[in-house]
Amino acid sequence: VVKAISAQYKVEDEQFEQVGPGWGAEITRRALWALVLSLVGLLIYISFRFEFKMAVAAIVALLHDIAVTIGIYSLVGRDVAPATIAALLTILGYSLYDTIVVFHKVGENTAKIGKESYGSMVNRSLNQVLMRSINTSITSLLPVFAILFFGGETLKDFAFALAIGMISGVYSSLMVASPLLVFWKEKEAYYGNLKRKYARS
Repeated sequence: VVKAISAQYKVEDEQFEQVGPGWGAEITRRALWALVLSLVGLLIYISFRFEFKMAVAAIVALLHDIAVTIGIYSLVGRDVAPATIAALLTILGYSLYDTIVVFHKVGENTAKIGKESYGSMVNRSLNQVLMRSINTSITSLLPVFAILFFGGETLKDFAFALAIGMISGVYSSLMVASPLLVFWKEKEAYYGNLKRKYARS
């Protein structure tokens, strides 16, 4: 086969490369290190910018998105390629952006919390950013779906993983990170008292 192709297309310089299991192991190891370092950096930054409990809630939402993406990706039997790893790292940024938008609004409303519990205030904050999250997600997903359905084969694995992660990121910011934050914050004495006070009224 090699001789026939070389003769037909006049190939002068033939090179052969063998890709073994060591290549896959190296990619996996580097991806895990990139993920761990990214999560540590995010934890430090969000703790500094907002607070530690928000940082942990955001990281849990990120891990949720990665787990959902990997789970669905493996169920449909697609091959894991470097583009898949790139998609997973891209999902980190997208999911985090949506969570930060929610937490920024929560931070603003916390400073002027009125006659309501912390949970009610977070719920109100979610309602204030809900349409923004939906609109941002739809406009972001349109080009990803265009690549998935009309793009080349080399980009479809990337687009498939990215689409799953982006969809997961939308609801994890609202339904994973925020409830976890409320649960944790209402363990504090001040917010726990507010919860008990306004639960009776």
